[in-house]
Amino acid sequence: TMSRNLGIPVGAIVKYVLVKWGASGSDGLLELGPNTIGQMLSVIELAEAEGTDEKRLEAYTKLSQMLSWLSVPLVDPRWRPGRSDDQAQLQE
Repeated sequence: TMSRNLGIPVGAIVKYVLVKWGASGSDGLLELGPNTIGQMLSVIELAEAEGTDEKRLEAYTKLSQMLSWLSVPLVDPRWRPGRSDDQAQLQE
């Protein structure tokens, strides 16, 4: 349908989707940065080295907190770098 409606050959659309999918890992690395990826990976590696459910649950909690912190600009449209909630309220 997209091919027909936009006049783009099906093969071109498939190629575009496959290239975007194939590059998504590199895109994620560039966006997060090697330090963040390394920190997240080390949390998992330490938990797996211990090999207990307790350590895996701790790793899950740490990763959850990291992702929560990273997602702040995505979930809070008023968030700005270097500005606390107190400063934001003063400016309103």
